[in-house]
Amino acid sequence: MLKEIVAGVVLGLIAGLLWLGYNVFPFVFALGLLFFLYKTFESRGGIKQFAPLNVHDSKAGTGIGFSDIGGQNSAKRELLEALDFIREPEKINLMGIRPLKGILLVGPPGTGKTLLAKAAASHTNSAFISAAGSEFIEMYAGVGAQRVRQIFEQAKSGARKKTKKSAIIFIDEIDILGASRGRGSTSHLEHEQTLNQLLVEMDGLSLDGKICILLIGATNRPDLLDDALLRPGRFDRIVQVELPDFEGRLQILKLHTRNKPLAEDVQLRKVAADTFGFSGAHLESLANEAAIAALREKSKFIHKKHFCESLDKVIMGEKLDRRPGKDECRRIAIHEIGHALISEHFRPGSVSTVTIIPRGKAMGYIRQTPAEDSYIYTKDYLEGQIAVLLGGAISEEELLGNRSTGAANDFQQAVELAKKIIKSGMSSLGIVSLKDLPGDTLHRGLQEILEGQEKKVRDIIKKYKGLVKEAAGCLVETERIGGKYLRSLLGTEKKDEFKKEAI
Repeated sequence: MLKEIVAGVVLGLIAGLLWLGYNVFPFVFALGLLFFLYKTFESRGGIKQFAPLNVHDSKAGTGIGFSDIGGQNSAKRELLEALDFIREPEKINLMGIRPLKGILLVGPPGTGKTLLAKAAASHTNSAFISAAGSEFIEMYAGVGAQRVRQIFEQAKSGARKKTKKSAIIFIDEIDILGASRGRGSTSHLEHEQTLNQLLVEMDGLSLDGKICILLIGATNRPDLLDDALLRPGRFDRIVQVELPDFEGRLQILKLHTRNKPLAEDVQLRKVAADTFGFSGAHLESLANEAAIAALREKSKFIHKKHFCESLDKVIMGEKLDRRPGKDECRRIAIHEIGHALISEHFRPGSVSTVTIIPRGKAMGYIRQTPAEDSYIYTKDYLEGQIAVLLGGAISEEELLGNRSTGAANDFQQAVELAKKIIKSGMSSLGIVSLKDLPGDTLHRGLQEILEGQEKKVRDIIKKYKGLVKEAAGCLVETERIGGKYLRSLLGTEKKDEFKKEAI
């Protein structure tokens, strides 16, 4: 309505000037230029107002409780303790405790940081408002600072509107907004003004006694954050949200399969054991892909084979249409059996599946089952992993007379593991600084480790040449064999029963 009134006044003014005999061209040109600059500035976000963010009612909006989040027991305990400051303010005041202003959730992507923030809002019956760090950064100075002020004001007004006593502001990827000042290209006026405004808003949180506001930030790069943001009195708690352990993965799988029809042959404990290193997002995708595989086959239940298929898909990607020729297929099979044989030699029972079905960038691969979740590694373990990586190329060389480019990535990983041995002071070089080590000395140290494992692997492959040929022939025929079939050839399992079993 206002735009129409202004347009009418301007047109009336121009008509009046024309009637009086004035030259209106300079006036019209100036108005057109101002309108063009206005539209250009507005399209780039210079004067555009910060788009209102959705304020969710914690009971009907977020719909997430701590019981809906699997694993992360340590993070949930620490977060629940911090949320008591919102739920029981009278009790906290009696102890003379200052309310917490900010909680920083730190962890890899997909571990449930956003879900924890939503659950915090439900747990405290708070208004919930969320934004991404990138929404605050613009090319024009002052816009980001304005948006920071608005999100805090919006949290307060949202809480009043919902008649709530508290509000939680969640900023995802807060490292974009709160990156250290004076570091590289991020050191510009707009970024510093935006960060300064956030610091001011956090300092002023305790001044509003009617509505308690808690800021929750999430990042997987805490090393990028400014020290002023991390000091006590701003982000008072730093909660680590790590990848789930075995029990955590099992709990997450149970949550994501509770609405899915599982067949009797599905053992979630076995699936949890096979998914070491998976985040909660990976596990949700795994359960979803298994259901899709079952639907594709028009099966009423999700079977063990569907989880096997989805596990391969989540790790390696979708199956590829291309298929190698007969000779190349046999080479790939010999390569993968070489990996599997060495894996079984160093850690019996470790091979879950061997396949030559192309997925992603891999023409074939083996999947190993970790004996238990491990976070530190011994020299023997690392040397065993190097041997497994070398097994494919040496198997090709011993049975086919030469190697192929298919081992390039294996060699790269083997070198990295050898560097880890040297860096950890477990090599013949003793305790050294890897970055200060002369290049030729480092090369000799790596060569010593790799050559030692290569000799061991070659001796094993020579001993089991017949086994490699038989297993590779079966693999070419079926495209997938289970670890139990491979162990049957070694004499530890019944052969016929497990020939085509995948897991």
